[in-house]
Amino acid sequence: MLQKFRTYQLALDFYQKCESLVVPNHLKDQLKRAASSIVLNLAEGSAKPTEKDRKRFYAIALGSFRETQAILHLTLNRALLEQSDHLGACLYKLSRFA
Repeated sequence: MLQKFRTYQLALDFYQKCESLVVPNHLKDQLKRAASSIVLNLAEGSAKPTEKDRKRFYAIALGSFRETQAILHLTLNRALLEQSDHLGACLYKLSRFA
């Protein structure tokens, strides 16, 4: 099922790109945890039976995404910030309208 969940697949790709970045150690750990939180909350939310529960997990994923954006801003990684815009839009939509 997750193979067909487009936003989940985008989040996986984003996580892999975050893992390969060279950033200061104190931010690297936080970046990896926030990026993995996006993937994990999308997976868990997709299994929830009610729309309200799904939206809550998708909102958490969006919050984790915003955290990764802040870290990318701090490290001046404009390329990945621009590439991640589509993921951000998908997460926003899911958290509001799922």
